[in-house]
Amino acid sequence: MNTSILRLLGVLAVSTLAACAAPKTEEPPPPAVVPGYEGVEDGGFYIEPVAAELLSADRARKEVDYTADDKPGTIVVDTFARKLYLVQENGRALRYAIAVGREGLSFRGSGVIGRKEKWPSWQPTANMVRTRPDLYAEYAGGLAGGLDNPLGARAMYLYRNGRDSMFRIHGTIQNESIGHATSAGCIRLFNQDAMDLFERIPMGTRVKVRSLEESVAIEGPYMDDAWGRAVPETPETIAQKERDIAMLAEKEAAKAEADAIAAENAAKLAAKAEKKRLAACKRKGIDEADCPLPEPEVSATDAAADAPIVVAGESNNG
Repeated sequence: MNTSILRLLGVLAVSTLAACAAPKTEEPPPPAVVPGYEGVEDGGFYIEPVAAELLSADRARKEVDYTADDKPGTIVVDTFARKLYLVQENGRALRYAIAVGREGLSFRGSGVIGRKEKWPSWQPTANMVRTRPDLYAEYAGGLAGGLDNPLGARAMYLYRNGRDSMFRIHGTIQNESIGHATSAGCIRLFNQDAMDLFERIPMGTRVKVRSLEESVAIEGPYMDDAWGRAVPETPETIAQKERDIAMLAEKEAAKAEADAIAAENAAKLAAKAEKKRLAACKRKGIDEADCPLPEPEVSATDAAADAPIVVAGESNNG
């Protein structure tokens, strides 16, 4: 057999083996990550990346034109448009999206950053504990900084006349809240934005909180969309909100109908099972009152939880 034939047979053998190999599975594409909002290790904690859909509609930080007359270096908070600006030189500013809580709405005017903290501790106010003990009583003594702390990775504290005003600009553990009005808290940013702002500003930075009149004059009127996010109030956004509300109502009605059908089917199955149980007892001469109930089904998760824990080389039998 000449060399060419041997070489051909070798190629055919390799091809046959390759054809028999398990097909390669395509790896799912990684979730889209917006630059500047990647996951990050900080202070021994891992901050998750911000989902791209939460950064749509201008909720990612951005350098923009700035037409108001605030001095460079000033932080300007607009609780109505739910934006925060760090004013730059030459008519520019860094814009951050924010969420505004009840405490954030209570402050107007100006102050200065009198304190900055990384991974700050948090303590609910006495009023919060009094009005919602179910939520806040267990934290009355304070909560150490960390991933479950509502102040997030950074906090900047606003002082007025040398005293803490109780107004804070801080990160959040609830990324989906950005752009919304919330039930509690001050001014929230994505943790990545809070960290960015924290590094850019020195102690003593002036903070101005706009009034409604100032907000409307500079930003124009704003309104909440169907999901509670602040958007410019225009004929287009008003019409879109009406469409979205109708769509959400249809979805809610469809879900309620599906839940009612599921509940009805479950009731029918339960009645059928009950009839079968009682019939089986009757055939065996067991009184209905003494008819045993069926054993509850054990899921794979429950079974695993109940299984004995065995450490290598040991048993848990004592």
